[in-house]
Amino acid sequence: MSKLRILYVASEINPFLQITEVAEYVRKLPQAMQERGMEIRILVPRFGLINERKNRLHEVVRLSGINISVGDDEKPLVIKVASIPSAKLQVYFIDNEDYFHRKSVFLDKDNNFFDDNDERAIFFCKGVLETVKKLGWAPDVVHCNDWMTSLIPLYLKTTYKNDPMFKDTKCVFTVYNNAFNYKFEDAILEKAKAMDVSDEALAHLRSADFEGFVKIGCAYADAVVKADDDFSESLNQIFDELPERKLELVEEDENFTETYYNLYNELAG
Repeated sequence: MSKLRILYVASEINPFLQITEVAEYVRKLPQAMQERGMEIRILVPRFGLINERKNRLHEVVRLSGINISVGDDEKPLVIKVASIPSAKLQVYFIDNEDYFHRKSVFLDKDNNFFDDNDERAIFFCKGVLETVKKLGWAPDVVHCNDWMTSLIPLYLKTTYKNDPMFKDTKCVFTVYNNAFNYKFEDAILEKAKAMDVSDEALAHLRSADFEGFVKIGCAYADAVVKADDDFSESLNQIFDELPERKLELVEEDENFTETYYNLYNELAG
């Protein structure tokens, strides 16, 4: 039996960047799965706070050079790679000068939410799937973590559903309590569009806010995981209204890795 291939996608991972609990979650889980014999790849944004020299990031020229469309704009995609030596894990970084070179993550120096964070998320999600295609590595499961990755389940079920690289791929979406109050402009729907993505497919995103991103991730994922005990009332409602295949699984659970291991195997069939 061939090794199960799991692609982890997140906004952050230790030791390169940690701003929320996502970074630690995504640091421990891939290593645990690798130790159980699974084949792992990890993709995160190359935010400007990540020190390239210290962390020994270098560009992967054969993967770079694609243009990613965000609305009417085409933005060049640069891919970098580094390893976590203690875990023998490779991490790929999605980079773009316009989106990821500022020296902060989602907030400016005055604590204001960047008004192009929607574009950054869209570029990242599209860039992840194009990078995996270029890698020529077909994942059995794509595990998306937090709101920034939430369009990937949608794109897998629409734009990429007949792509040989993804035709059998299942998707897990883990929701964290990392809400923001910002509301994006209505143009978010046009920016998020891709081949075979209809207006109706993007309906959940019409609210143009954090909950919209969470809803669209939940709607298209094959399994949804709640990673926090202290969800807001509105997030709990989104989770409670989901049909089957939802899990509550905080990192402290003693069966944390076992439950994920079984979930991946069950999804991959």
